[in-house]
Amino acid sequence: MRIVNNIALILSIIGGINWGLIGLFKFDLVAWICGGQDSVFARIIYSIVGLAAIWCISLLFNNRTVED
Repeated sequence: MRIVNNIALILSIIGGINWGLIGLFKFDLVAWICGGQDSVFARIIYSIVGLAAIWCISLLFNNRTVED
């Protein structure tokens, strides 16, 4: 389960960086890499990052301690 949490966090960070680039520079990195916001590949990436962010909500309510 820890690997899923780490992947979700990484994808959420990537999404946050992309939103930061959009907000600061009006530059959508995902769209640029994938050939536009309407491309199928870009929509898949946006969907996966969105699902990862939803998964990260569960981490807020996780009562376990972090294992080193």
